[in-house]
Amino acid sequence: MAEPDPVDLIHLKDADGTSCVVRVTGRSEPGVLTGHDILYAEVLVSASDVDARLDVYLFQEDLDDWQQALSDLAPGRQATLGGDRGLSLTLHMNEDGRLRIALEDPDRLTTLLGIRPEGDWANEHQERLEQVRKTWPSEVIETAPMTYEWSPNRRR
Repeated sequence: MAEPDPVDLIHLKDADGTSCVVRVTGRSEPGVLTGHDILYAEVLVSASDVDARLDVYLFQEDLDDWQQALSDLAPGRQATLGGDRGLSLTLHMNEDGRLRIALEDPDRLTTLLGIRPEGDWANEHQERLEQVRKTWPSEVIETAPMTYEWSPNRRR
């Protein structure tokens, strides 16, 4: 079976050319119980003073947390992806609808971007999340602490 094409979990850009993309490219360790459901992604950031590509690993719990954070995002609130294992990306919504994006990778980069997304970007990002889940569904279950097995729904 061929590897699926990459899917953008986050894709934000504005008319000034500032952009922030989190592109999921595949499973970390396909076929290995302990790494199969961990997804590998690239974070691509571009602005007038920064052009960076960073790596991040996303656990299924990260996707669950991201979904909840997007649902709760409103002016004065924020949504965070990652953070407890290295790279952290935080969207803070200002009262005027502009997003402040803080990207922090303790070993490589800390930057702050401002983007004014267009359209119904929050719902679009919920759809992006669903596309990531459809492309790389969870196929491992934890039957006891640190004990894993394949889900009966696993694609072969």
